[in-house]
Amino acid sequence: MSNSSENEKTNLQESETDNLPLSPAVPFKEAFRFWLKLGFISFGGPAGQISLMHRELVEKRKWIDEERFLHALNFCMLLPGPEAQQLATYIGWLLHRTLGGIVAGVFFVLPSVFFLLTLSYIYAAYGNVKWVAGVLVGFKPVVVAIVVEAVVKIGKRAIKRNAHLVIAVLSFFAIYFFHVPFPLIVLAAALTGLAGAKFFPDLFSTKQENNRQQGTDDVQTSIKRVFKIILVFIVLWLLPFALLVYFLGSSNLHSQLYLFFSKAAFVTFGGAYAVLAYVNQAAVNSYGWITKTQAVDGLALAETTPGPLIMVLQFIGFMAVWNNTQGVNQTAGAVLGGLITTFTTFLPSFFFIFVGAPYIEALRGKQSLNSALSGITAAVVGVILNLALVFGLTVIFPNGFSINFDWFALSLSIAAFVALVRFKIDVLIVVLVGGLLGLIKTLIVT
Repeated sequence: MSNSSENEKTNLQESETDNLPLSPAVPFKEAFRFWLKLGFISFGGPAGQISLMHRELVEKRKWIDEERFLHALNFCMLLPGPEAQQLATYIGWLLHRTLGGIVAGVFFVLPSVFFLLTLSYIYAAYGNVKWVAGVLVGFKPVVVAIVVEAVVKIGKRAIKRNAHLVIAVLSFFAIYFFHVPFPLIVLAAALTGLAGAKFFPDLFSTKQENNRQQGTDDVQTSIKRVFKIILVFIVLWLLPFALLVYFLGSSNLHSQLYLFFSKAAFVTFGGAYAVLAYVNQAAVNSYGWITKTQAVDGLALAETTPGPLIMVLQFIGFMAVWNNTQGVNQTAGAVLGGLITTFTTFLPSFFFIFVGAPYIEALRGKQSLNSALSGITAAVVGVILNLALVFGLTVIFPNGFSINFDWFALSLSIAAFVALVRFKIDVLIVVLVGGLLGLIKTLIVT
C-alpha cells in the first residue's frame, strides 16, 4: 500500500515538473544572462534568430543537443505566432521549467519593444524630415526583396506536391482578388489537406520517413496544472481588457486593437510574414487604421531592430492610434496602442508552449495532423505572395500602376534580392545599405 502511494507521489512530482528531459546542470543565473543578451543581438528575422540560438545553445554552450533542439523547433513550427520567440520560450522551459520559459520568452522580446517604440515615434513625429524620409526611400525596396525571399524560402519547404501548389495559387487568388479573410483561407486549406490525405493519398500524402518522435510514449501532464495555466492566462488577458473598457469604453480604438490582435495571435499560422499578411489586409483594407505606405515603412523599421520580426505589429498598433487619436493624447495613446498589440500578440505564445507542448509532441506522428498542416503552410505561401505583390506595387508604383515607375526602387529591390538569395548577405547589412543609398539619393536629387 505504501509502495503504491509512493509511486503515485512520484508520478505526480514528474508531471508537476513538466517531465524535464534535460539535466538541470545549467545555472539559472547563467541562462538568465544569455536570454538577456539574446534579446539585444537577435537580428536577421526568424531564420537568423533560429540559427543564432542553434549556434549558441547547441554548438557553443551545449545546453541542449541537436536532436532535442530540432524536436523543439518542430513543435514551434506547428503553432500560430512567432516561431523564434516560441522556440526560445520552449528551450527556456526545458532548462528551467516555467520560470525559465517566461524569462527566455520575455527577454527575447523586451529590448525590441523599446527600440521600436522609439523608432515609431521618430517616424510618426519627424517622418517628413528630409533625412528620415531619405532613409525610408532606401529601406522600402529592400523590404520588398525580403518578402519575396520569404515566398521563395517558405515555398520550397511547403510546396511538396502539385496539390500544395494548387492550394497556394487558390489562396493567393482568394485573398488578392476576392479579399477572403485569412482565417477562412487557413480553415479551408486545413480541411483540404485532411480530405486530400484521406481520399487522394497519392496526391496529398506528406508522410515522413520518421514520424515517430522520441519521447512520445512517456509524455505526462497534470490536468490540474493545465487548468491552472488556462485560468492564469484568462486572468492575464481579461484584466487589461477590463481596464481598457472601464476607462476608455468598449468602442474605443484601444479596445478594438486588443480584441483584433488577440484573435490574430490564434489564427495566424506560418510565422511573422503570415501574421503581417493577415494584419495588413485588415488594418489597411478593412479598418483603414494605417496606409499601405505605413505598413511597408513599419516592416522596414522592424527589420533594423533586434527581436522578432512580428514586432512590426507594435508599429501598426502605434500608428493606428496616432492616425486616429479619438480624444486621447496622441503620443501617450499611440504608445499604449503599441504596447497593447505587443501584449496580445505574445501572451498566447506562452500559453501555447506551457500547455500544448506535451500534447503536440504526442500528436506529431499522426498523418492526419501532418496533412492538415501541410495544407496550411501551402496556403501561407499564397498569402505571403499577396503581401509581396501589395508591397511591391506600393513601392515601385507609388503613384498607381502605370508605365511611370520608380527606377531606383525597382533596381534596389532586385539588387537586395540578389544579395540575400545569391550571396547570402546578412539581412541587417542589406537593410542598412539600402537606407544609406536612399539617403544619398534623396540628398543628391533634392
